[in-house]
Amino acid sequence: MATEVQNHPDESIASLVGGIVNDVQDLLKQQMRLTRQEIEADLRKTKGPVSLLAMGLAFCLAGAFVFCLMVAHLLHWLGAPSGYDPSYLPLWASYAIAGAIFVIGGGAVLLMAKKKFEAIGTPLRDTTQALKENLEWKTRTNPS
Repeated sequence: MATEVQNHPDESIASLVGGIVNDVQDLLKQQMRLTRQEIEADLRKTKGPVSLLAMGLAFCLAGAFVFCLMVAHLLHWLGAPSGYDPSYLPLWASYAIAGAIFVIGGGAVLLMAKKKFEAIGTPLRDTTQALKENLEWKTRTNPS
């Protein structure tokens, strides 16, 4: 009676290749899950800085608009006869002051947004590191 079990070389190679394919699929699924989670976390982190950026740009845009009005009033004031405007402060100067306040405020908010973006760091940092480790492992195990 034969008690030896014979392994067919074709079956063992096929099961080995199947196992490798399954491992690669699992690795890719894990990599995709990690990438998705990190993208979601990065999006949550960037909500604050993006809103600051939008607010800063809105202030700067308002300041630019006010400066355009200031130039129009300055031209009107330059063309008016002397003593025409009874106000102590010409209208164009009032627009210049308001525009400067908007632009300075907007610039300050933009600087705050820039600092918050720098504090967030590199997007997809963990995913990139995991991918590098996977590639290093592959090149160590398969030098071809």
